[in-house]
Amino acid sequence: MNKFAAQGAIALSFALLFSGCEWGIQPTVISRGPAHQHSADSPAPVSPSTSVETAKEPTVESKKIDIIDSKGAKIGSAVLSQAVEGVRLQVDVSGLTPGKHGIHIHQTGVCTTPDFKSAGEHFNPEGKKHGFENPEGYHAGDLLNLEVGSDGKAKAEFIDKKVTLVKDKANSLLKPGGTALVIHESPDDYKTDPAGNSGARIACGVIM
Repeated sequence: MNKFAAQGAIALSFALLFSGCEWGIQPTVISRGPAHQHSADSPAPVSPSTSVETAKEPTVESKKIDIIDSKGAKIGSAVLSQAVEGVRLQVDVSGLTPGKHGIHIHQTGVCTTPDFKSAGEHFNPEGKKHGFENPEGYHAGDLLNLEVGSDGKAKAEFIDKKVTLVKDKANSLLKPGGTALVIHESPDDYKTDPAGNSGARIACGVIM
């Protein structure tokens, strides 16, 4: 293959890659923490031990949940599915203040308006401290910040490697009583216990 043919093949490969990125709005969100961020064209590596362990997991159906605001109005949804790396969360919401918002999985599957305190604290079966930058962290329910656009909309994908949708496991999001996906008013600083100084809870979705 001559030089020009090789360049053409590379260009075509990139065009095909990015033409299929439906969830490419926030490519670096497909990770667990700042030290493990990856772009859409560089997927997160999975260790052989992780692949072997999760390959034995039973087939698990995806879960679609509604997300409501403090008034109880539906503002979006999230789809949770079992992946090799853990649980994939695809979040699609609107009507939020532009900027970064903390988003976490909480320990109780109850979303009572207006403050959603019914969802309890972060899902934390390992008894860790909060935050990717906390030397004693992080919670199983910790996620990267959700970036909301100037139009109040956000569409993002997360991979949570510390949880599963397989029932009867200590880290299952489908434990008795369920769990909840909660969006906060401010960004998570990734280090302050118990919730990264992310402020009030402004949206919630029951995972059951």
